[in-house]
Amino acid sequence: QLVESGGGLVQAGGSLRLSCAASGNIYRVNAMGWYRQAPGKQRELVALITSGGSINYKDSVKGRFTISRDNAKNTVYLQMNSLNPEDTAVYYCNADLISSTLRRFNYWGQGTQVTVSS
Repeated sequence: QLVESGGGLVQAGGSLRLSCAASGNIYRVNAMGWYRQAPGKQRELVALITSGGSINYKDSVKGRFTISRDNAKNTVYLQMNSLNPEDTAVYYCNADLISSTLRRFNYWGQGTQVTVSS
């Protein structure tokens, strides 16, 4: 239901753009967000955007990361600039959505690896 793309290996100071598209019998997509999990650490919220466009960021990514969404495509993006090795993690997309049968679901993407070398 959620397909991610855009991870990879980048040098410190570089940029990457992640994408996540929701598919299926969708009536409406509510909040969409990006989480990350580094080895040995808990999964943490990186950025969240509501259907109305309200945005929250983890403090350490403010000013470097930008979350956006295309409601017509049910897609959320994460533009990551000025990456540093502490950003290395598996990044997961999450979406809260209403199906065509008006049931509410919460989905996770498969995860995409982001590795920042020093």
